[in-house]
Amino acid sequence: MSAAKKPLQVLLVGTGRMAQTHALRFAEIDGVSVVAAVDINQARLDAFCATHGIEHGYTQLEQALAAHDLDAVSVVTPDALHAAVSMKALQAGLPVLCEKPLSDSTEASKEMVASATRAGVLNMVNLSYRVSGALQQARLWVDQGRLGEIRHVDAAYRQSWLASPYWGEWSEEEAWLWRLSTAHGSTGVLGDIGIHILDFVTAGVGMDIRGLQCRLQTFDKAPGNRIGEFCLDANDSCVINMEMANGALGVVQMSRYQTGYFNDLSLTIHGTEGALQVSTGQAGDRLLSCIGENRHEPAWTQIDCESQPDTFDRFVDALMSGQSGSPDFAHAAELQHYLERCLESHEQGRWLACDRIA
Repeated sequence: MSAAKKPLQVLLVGTGRMAQTHALRFAEIDGVSVVAAVDINQARLDAFCATHGIEHGYTQLEQALAAHDLDAVSVVTPDALHAAVSMKALQAGLPVLCEKPLSDSTEASKEMVASATRAGVLNMVNLSYRVSGALQQARLWVDQGRLGEIRHVDAAYRQSWLASPYWGEWSEEEAWLWRLSTAHGSTGVLGDIGIHILDFVTAGVGMDIRGLQCRLQTFDKAPGNRIGEFCLDANDSCVINMEMANGALGVVQMSRYQTGYFNDLSLTIHGTEGALQVSTGQAGDRLLSCIGENRHEPAWTQIDCESQPDTFDRFVDALMSGQSGSPDFAHAAELQHYLERCLESHEQGRWLACDRIA
């Protein structure tokens, strides 16, 4: 009788809010064991390990890397630490799953891509809305040419937690207040959810963004736009005009004031032979098509879509098979570049090119 196969040994770096999801999801996957966690805050680290049954905790990454025969590292630190932690893991020859965004700058992201290329190991970023079966089906039909030539794209990420307390009272909870304050590390709605909707666009149409112009808006939300230590100066709403690699034009919008929605992403792709509309949120994951003769009516038909594995399942599958994974560091670095160009465009008040950085 052959010996049982050893579980994949995963290290979690960071034990904050999103790390809870990483720990829970890895625990649900057969053949995976989170053997250790790292956090500079000893009390938080101890509580996290106790909650998730993780045997080993360290306040220094180097200690954890030296103490265990690891198969992968999951990086769930604050954004500014993603690069340093990921590159140490890559230099140790370990595959890395990094939380979004890849880093806090395009330059740091480029260094991460280069480090991953040199290491030659699996590297992925947790862009969680790739789980959408509707998005995956839409991309398949685009690749098959069923829409003809893409001519226009509309996309939106709609939230309303600044106008409705469905996730809690934002003005009383630090978990929301920090997202409104640049001094606390926030880059506003653009930095918080912009990466998701830009990934939705580029993954759905299978093209890069060639150029863009962005407008950001910050609204007064309290006397002096301040609550306690939080200066509420991060952007609340965003509109991006863009041009895709083939010349198609598009509009992307995102806001925390879009009443009537809880947490909703949508993408409509218009081509010469038809259109597709992808939506996720309170209405579920849905794909509508208006293709071929239906475009003359126009008539929209709902398409059945298969559920998709999430980032954690895909990361583990890639680990076990030895294959590459998606979305990888290179794609996430391009998204980081787009976000920075959006900020620069707003500050300069003009259209900016988005040449590929890799």
